[in-house]
Amino acid sequence: MNLKSPPSSEENSSPLVSLSGIIERITYRDEEGGYTVARVKVKGRQDLVTVVGYLMAPTPGEIIAMRGEWRNHPRFGEQFQIKSCTTSVPATVYGIERYLGSGLIKGIGPMLAKRIVKAFGEKTLDVLENQIVSVLAVEGIGKKRLEMIKRAWDEQKEIRNVMVFLHSHGVSSGYAAKIFKRYGTSSIKIVRENPYRLATEVRGIGFITADKIAEKMGFPKDSEYRAGAGILYALQQLSDEGHVYYPQDELIKKAEELLGIEREVIGSALQSIKTKGEVVVEEFHDPPFGETRAVYPAGFYACEVGIAGRLLGLIATPRSFRDIDPEKALKWVEGRLSIELAEGQRQAVRVASESKVMVLTGGPGTGKTTIINSVLRIFQKLGVRVLLAAPTGRAAKRMSETTGFEAKTIHRLLKFSPQKGGFQKNENAPLECDILILDEASMIDTLLMYHLLKAVSLSSTLILVGDVNQLPSVGPGIVLSDIIASGAVPVVELTEVFRQARESLIIVNAHRINSGELPLKKERGYPGDDFYFIEQDDPERASKTIVELVTERIPKGFNLDPVSDIQVLSPMHRGAVGAGNLNDLLQKAMNPGEEGVAWGARRFLVNDKVMQIKNNYDKDVYNGDIGRILRVDPESRVMVVSFEGRDIPYDFGELDELMPAYAVSVHKSQGSEYPAVVIPVLTQHYMMLQRNLLYTAVTRGKRLVVVVGSKKALAIAVRNAKIERRYTGLCRRLKAGAPFLERTTSPIERGG
Repeated sequence: MNLKSPPSSEENSSPLVSLSGIIERITYRDEEGGYTVARVKVKGRQDLVTVVGYLMAPTPGEIIAMRGEWRNHPRFGEQFQIKSCTTSVPATVYGIERYLGSGLIKGIGPMLAKRIVKAFGEKTLDVLENQIVSVLAVEGIGKKRLEMIKRAWDEQKEIRNVMVFLHSHGVSSGYAAKIFKRYGTSSIKIVRENPYRLATEVRGIGFITADKIAEKMGFPKDSEYRAGAGILYALQQLSDEGHVYYPQDELIKKAEELLGIEREVIGSALQSIKTKGEVVVEEFHDPPFGETRAVYPAGFYACEVGIAGRLLGLIATPRSFRDIDPEKALKWVEGRLSIELAEGQRQAVRVASESKVMVLTGGPGTGKTTIINSVLRIFQKLGVRVLLAAPTGRAAKRMSETTGFEAKTIHRLLKFSPQKGGFQKNENAPLECDILILDEASMIDTLLMYHLLKAVSLSSTLILVGDVNQLPSVGPGIVLSDIIASGAVPVVELTEVFRQARESLIIVNAHRINSGELPLKKERGYPGDDFYFIEQDDPERASKTIVELVTERIPKGFNLDPVSDIQVLSPMHRGAVGAGNLNDLLQKAMNPGEEGVAWGARRFLVNDKVMQIKNNYDKDVYNGDIGRILRVDPESRVMVVSFEGRDIPYDFGELDELMPAYAVSVHKSQGSEYPAVVIPVLTQHYMMLQRNLLYTAVTRGKRLVVVVGSKKALAIAVRNAKIERRYTGLCRRLKAGAPFLERTTSPIERGG
């Protein structure tokens, strides 16, 4: 298998060896990440040695002392992979001339370097360090150029000092390059004072790595810096589970387990980071989970308070356009679309035409799309400005197809710009719209909703559309559920499944699952030919069945493409029928190529289907986006992935943002819809067998759903309606604002 493994700073699979020599030339240099391919002259070896690794400002002529291991690359041959290194200035006249003429020192090119070295010989670098004014005697150097040379020389000296310092404290070259890029010449001072700053301020360095660096620097385990960083790390882990805040007593217990230090030290550190404004502690006397002291990361607190404030402000502010007669609007739109709306749908249109903020929720086949289309036509007739958005690219595309109006992802709607530092649409540059309709609203987390609402003018109307019975957002919060539970805005829930939809077993069974009933089989007299259950209790056999379904049976039986049309959705990542193992099996069966790259346990091959697993604003690619690998170039260390026609390059150091996507978790499928889905449901998945998870998985299938597993596991999932607790305060904040709105606004301004 032609797989090149990118270097990992934590790798230590074989004994490290030492190697030193003079850098002759730089073959490749990634200025962003610091990854370098260089050719080094090593004493006792006739040919130049290729060395690869993370270096900061490597320069031809420098002496480099390295620790690492030999690797034999199938294409490029023998290479020395650097784990750590130090560089020093050259000692020979030849080395000094190459060093100065390499472009290292701004103001000195090859010709000027030759003249300087001719004047001072082996003492050249000593002259630059201690008697730089003497260089004025060299032809072509005046006072202005001398000052430029002096600044560049001092900067290069500082880079070397920083790297030596970081390496001496066990920081790998890769992390050292990131630290220097973030802090520059202040790196030594900052790391000496508080290495735990690295955990929150340097991308790729988390608490665990910062803790190791601090330990090597002699920081005690009960350091207040360590305790504070540990609390923030614990909060970060909890936010990954969906919590916006966490009860103080429970948080301190988690920090105790994590850090292994006394409770009193943690309490003191919590007070310290509270004083610094890194967390907010608030007393809750009436939350759904009892009285508590809630500890928020400061950013989440600002977002939650901001969401409540913006929503209440929207409700209280008059519309930007004239009121309409709902009954006349209904009559007109039914004629315009040649439809007859059911009473529940008519009520939804009435509320949408009267309210400043509303929620429209309902399962598949209940007519949410019909309502959106009806509302769009009414407001289009009025000439008001309407914008459509959804959290994911696939959801936005589907919204465009079903409405005929352009829909954008929220990130594109808000015009995120990494160069300008954030969303360009905000309270100072609001969205130019009178109506914003937001689909798949159950997916939107606390941070994204806050940024969205900041950009919505208070005179605008907001319509949130979603299925509240699906899984909650991957990010922190349960925004749609909290808004519904608060009673602050009108909610219309569509429950009637229409005749045409009832012909689909996918829709029928989705509603049965949501009601706590087992799904029906095809042979029960339903005309639908789109839902199948294949009983298989053994995980190994189930995984083989899934591979057969994806590669042979479904493509032949339903004329579907196995890669682009069929998606396997697993409740878990681990296990024989987890997404990880299924990806390996499906990759071997569907794409047994050799050209690719390995990243840890993941393998990426040309033509593989892959998924982005974190938002990357620089690349304009977001969590859940699916693409195909076009090419892999080991020499430049770049892999190119096509996302819906856009070719996006990934440096090998960025491959942790991608995962193979023949099989993905149900959580990762939110907001997406696939022609066919295959869902393993076995007792091996016991911890994840929940009704809302199974319901979400089934509703991802458009033309075909195949469940492979045991009746027992299916029954467990259908019966388990327990929803994991998430600590949020949004519902409480909205409820607290409702009495004020009752006293000060009219029913129309309140939204009904």
